[in-house]
Amino acid sequence: MTFRVRRVAAACALGAALTACGAPSAPHASRPAPSAPTAAVSRPPTLAPGPAGLTPVFKNGPREGGKTVALTFDADMTADEGPRAARGEHFDNPQLISTLRTLKVPATVFMTGRWADEYPAEARAIGRDPQFEIANHSYSHYAFTGDCYGLPTVSPDRMKADVERAYTAFKKAGVPNAMPYFRFPGGCYDRQALKTLSAVGVTAVQWDVVSGDAFATDSDAVAQQVLEGVKPGSVVVMHCTRSAAPATERAVRMIVPELRKKGYRFVKVSELIGATDRHR
Repeated sequence: MTFRVRRVAAACALGAALTACGAPSAPHASRPAPSAPTAAVSRPPTLAPGPAGLTPVFKNGPREGGKTVALTFDADMTADEGPRAARGEHFDNPQLISTLRTLKVPATVFMTGRWADEYPAEARAIGRDPQFEIANHSYSHYAFTGDCYGLPTVSPDRMKADVERAYTAFKKAGVPNAMPYFRFPGGCYDRQALKTLSAVGVTAVQWDVVSGDAFATDSDAVAQQVLEGVKPGSVVVMHCTRSAAPATERAVRMIVPELRKKGYRFVKVSELIGATDRHR
């Protein structure tokens, strides 16, 4: 997701450029249930709705009960970046995914539907690998509030359809079980957005550690920022886009062994959410 965390001014020029890792008018999408429930398949853990039924927001897991940390990667591409991809700009990062596999690091990828449309084979491979889980980062990577790092905005009457369109894109790409988790583009949301998305039935997932990898070229600095910020239960936000986050893969190769030395275990967001729910 274009990372410019609203709370961390340091991530600043992210905005619309950060939308990287249109289809014609979208068909009506189905509700983003991970898949039709069956006796053999359990639903992923989610948080209960907030006050007044608002979409619940998850930022980190329990601080006690063990050193766990979730690395999350936003596979960003905005709806209007097709011409840039056609000219050869890479919004994917297969080397990063390969490194995560080699290091045996579970991870959650927050993917835009437009990214899945551009890279269906990669979306399918990630979605069918039990080491990873795919969650929703909107279809268009347009902001759900005004004044969100320069991103174009989605009107309230289109927010639900935009999220559902992403689930449709995942299904079209061959992703079998996209998770009922949603990350707001730019991390920007307000009460109106939470209210509007309540009908979709997702848990909104933010983070408590900003890697600073957006547009960064110094992998050492990215790694240091993550290592200094991680606590038990942390959710780290990073990017899965070569053009917008070129230093991420190198940073991950430094972050993973250091956190393991400190006793951390890498988990997917779903495990942290499940642990949070059990602690309530």
